Amino acid sequence: MKLDFHTHGKLAKRLPFSTVYTDWLFGEAKNAGLDALCLTEHFNTLQFDELYGYLSARSAREGDALVLGNGLRVFPGMETDIAEGGHILSIGPLEAILELNQRLAPHKAPGSFLPFAQLRDLFDQYPVVVGGAHPYREGGHIPQLPREQLARLDFLDLNGKDLATNRQQAEQRTYGLGQQLGIPVVSGSDTHQAVQYGCVWTEFQRECSTVAELLQEMRAGRYTITVSDRAAEKVRSACLLKRALKEIHALGGDYVAVLTGPEKDQEHGSSYSERIAVHHKAVVVEYAPKAGAMAEELERAANEMALQGWELVSSTVTPAAKGILLFRKRGTP
Repeated sequence: MKLDFHTHGKLAKRLPFSTVYTDWLFGEAKNAGLDALCLTEHFNTLQFDELYGYLSARSAREGDALVLGNGLRVFPGMETDIAEGGHILSIGPLEAILELNQRLAPHKAPGSFLPFAQLRDLFDQYPVVVGGAHPYREGGHIPQLPREQLARLDFLDLNGKDLATNRQQAEQRTYGLGQQLGIPVVSGSDTHQAVQYGCVWTEFQRECSTVAELLQEMRAGRYTITVSDRAAEKVRSACLLKRALKEIHALGGDYVAVLTGPEKDQEHGSSYSERIAVHHKAVVVEYAPKAGAMAEELERAANEMALQGWELVSSTVTPAAKGILLFRKRGTP
């Protein structure tokens, strides 16, 4: 069973959840040769519950795994920030992950993250396995946690992004920490979009359907980790693509349609080209004898158009003292 231990179902945690994008991601995961993945979505991502609600409704349950129509097994999970700096992965039954996420609601903003010891105490109340995500990533301090706390981790994440940056260093540090603590090291791509799938994966000797089975196989060492010869290229391309897609979204475009094609989709009902088209409209404001009155008429017209979604581009006054306002609007006028 080829499994990716660290993946995401959204392009970025501050972007809205898209069913079309998530469907595309999981289709590409299967195409990349994966049999299963752990969906370790950020615990403070927008619409966390909606993402898992959608997956639950479109999958069959086998143990702890959500089995999609294409056969891909999705083990529910999340990635949680800790006060010390760093991210902690938790993987378990859907109900446990959703309840944990709700209980962490007061601790989702910077400055309110739980310290690792308290977070682990919370996780201990649920049937989840817990791992240290990319422990040596810049800005994180997982290796500096007290030894007795580090020993409470079930596994460490040999992360695709770190392997792509400096494979030798990532392997040496992560495996070294795992040996010191006596805990297994498994691998995760850390992908937010499909290009990164397959940069690294963990292959188990048997198929697993529960997190207890995963933990058992990890502790027994019945798995191998494979790093793609193209890992650096995959991660570099993925980072560039993610940046471009976020820019498209920021400019008002539809990054989902860029990936999935210009055809109409069930979420938006109109094509990408229709949604990004720019339309212009000119509005003439009749002459008013006093400058103050003229200014009020221009302002009124601009506000009325703004309520309809039109953006003021420019304004001018003709020799006949009429005001002309030029507006633009993206999408269907």
